[in-house]
Amino acid sequence: MNLNAGQFPNYRPRRLRSSAALRNLVRETRLGVEQLILPLFVRAGRKLRHPIASMPGVFQLSPDELLREAARAHKLGVPAVLLFGIPDKKDAKASGAFAKNGIVQQTVRLLKKELPSLLVITDVCLCEYMEHGHCGIVSRGKILNDPTLKVLAQTALSHAESGADIVAPSDMMDGRVAAIRAALDKNNFSDMPIMSYAAKFASAFYGPFREAAESAPQFGDRRSYQMDAANAREALREVALDIQEGADIVMVKPALAYLDLIYRVKTEFGYPTAAYSVSAEFSMIKAAAQKGWIDERAVTLESLLAMRRAGADILITYAAVDAAEWLKAG
Repeated sequence: MNLNAGQFPNYRPRRLRSSAALRNLVRETRLGVEQLILPLFVRAGRKLRHPIASMPGVFQLSPDELLREAARAHKLGVPAVLLFGIPDKKDAKASGAFAKNGIVQQTVRLLKKELPSLLVITDVCLCEYMEHGHCGIVSRGKILNDPTLKVLAQTALSHAESGADIVAPSDMMDGRVAAIRAALDKNNFSDMPIMSYAAKFASAFYGPFREAAESAPQFGDRRSYQMDAANAREALREVALDIQEGADIVMVKPALAYLDLIYRVKTEFGYPTAAYSVSAEFSMIKAAAQKGWIDERAVTLESLLAMRRAGADILITYAAVDAAEWLKAG
């Protein structure tokens, strides 16, 4: 870029800011409904809408109620949902994660039957299904990497067999993408995309999600497998590994506090890149808006635009329905 070209008074940047039509004409970054994914939490029951206190307007839903939410979002143009399951029972083997009639598997089949054009993405992790709340098999207080891979692959395969369009491993075990890719390919799902939580940080921004998914660890924390927030170069190595192992879409999580990583991942690899605007990002905006301190619509849309500007192609946000309505309204 030649920064000496066009100097005041010959060059006046404000000329292209003088009206909404002009600003729209030269806008560099576009935010559209088609870029949004709505996360949803499902649990067994009927007509169940259990409010999540720390996430106003977000609920644990029974499959029938989740279908209603998904249909509403899809009607507004939101192309995809991301499912998190909350089982009735937990154990030390995450049996509910890969059960043929597990809560996610049931819900995938329902959604694909009733809303066939909706993209159904499934979160592949074990924390919601483990009695200890960790994302892998535990032995003597240690989270075991390699034994966990088989369970993750089994879970992803069960989602694919139920009709999921994309599987999204979020556990941060080493080698999980390769294990899932191998299991899918071996079972005639070679066309199934993997959206990997490639750079997932051990973040304080996940607090409300732990309530929503009932997945708080019962001992210790997740810092032995989720990434250190200080490490950007390591994040790039993680993304490179997942791409080598077969990931089709890579993700940075959280989003707003990690815009530099979104930019570097997109610039370095050029792969479809997702940004997960996590629970605390959503809840902080909601809380401040309820106090009358900020304009919820303006702050939400500006935050999502910042993720797009950083390089994200896909925006996972609990505000997807609100954002879709606001974008439609113009």
